[in-house]
Amino acid sequence: MTQFDDERLVDLAARLERDDPRFARALGSGRPARPREYRRTGAWWGLAGGGAALALGVFLPHGLLIAAGLVVMGIAVQLLDPDRARRRSGSSR
Repeated sequence: MTQFDDERLVDLAARLERDDPRFARALGSGRPARPREYRRTGAWWGLAGGGAALALGVFLPHGLLIAAGLVVMGIAVQLLDPDRARRRSGSSR
């Protein structure tokens, strides 16, 4: 390999380590983990928590709890969007 190729590989490894250290460590150990873009556990917890708050707000006629549940569910659904990273990178339609 040329020196230019080596520099590019070192730069790529440094960016990967900076962007997603957990993935880089797992890749280095030979047991790759899912990249950050595909980890959505927090979004599912948010969706469940928002749904619980919404149901509790409907059950206990409490408008603020209903609104909070809807907002949390909206945020969680936005986090579940599979094309979120592609849209954030600047490609507009």
